[in-house]
Amino acid sequence: MAKSSKTSKDKTSKSSAGIPFSQRIDEVRRKLRRIAIRTVLAVSACLLLLVLLFSVVNPPITHTIWSEKRRLGDVDRTWVPINDIAPVMARAVVAAEDAQFCMHWGFDVDAIRSALEGGAQRGASTLTQQVVKNVFLWQHRSWGRKALETVLTPVVEAVWTKRRIVEVYLNVAEMGNGIFGVEAAAWNYFGKSPADLSAREAATIAAILPAPRVRSAETPSDFTRRRVVQIMDGAATIHRDGRASCFQH
Repeated sequence: MAKSSKTSKDKTSKSSAGIPFSQRIDEVRRKLRRIAIRTVLAVSACLLLLVLLFSVVNPPITHTIWSEKRRLGDVDRTWVPINDIAPVMARAVVAAEDAQFCMHWGFDVDAIRSALEGGAQRGASTLTQQVVKNVFLWQHRSWGRKALETVLTPVVEAVWTKRRIVEVYLNVAEMGNGIFGVEAAAWNYFGKSPADLSAREAATIAAILPAPRVRSAETPSDFTRRRVVQIMDGAATIHRDGRASCFQH
């Protein structure tokens, strides 16, 4: 038996030694390519399953919430259904972040064009893109994240309703240091339920969203106050002209 095993090993060794180096390199490349393709397919399948799952199940946590929990020890966040949120709050975030939300399929081409013409000094991410980033990806900017965001955004638009996108956004967005979601923001800043927020209070929360760790809803700067007025006007406008019809009943 030992002699037979040794003979087999010798044959294998001789066989490998007889393969040209370039052929062995090609074989390694083919194996790596197969591994890469399988990895991409597996990741894509997992993300698609999560998109389908979160269309009906509330995301339990996001990368940002997890990282802030590690940094701060804990965060303030309680999920609240969109039916228990004042409609003016939903209109305020849409007016502030993506006024054409009901008019596009995930990307606002006009906003992207304006951002490019302005030297990309202003953001062009839609509400859907922000939800994809917050729920499925991470905050750090990279080409890889942007590529995944570009692929996932139309998938979310196809699977979720516009109302669901707004609901998830209002529950996962960072709205202060350690404060996530409109339920925590409403109680922390105004001592009331999000169902009872006024137009000004809703606009104040929406005004700090681009920089929630810098801007303050409790002691707003002059810039934030001006932004609040603009958002109130914008929320009233999209309500009046029908651009809020896709997410409110």
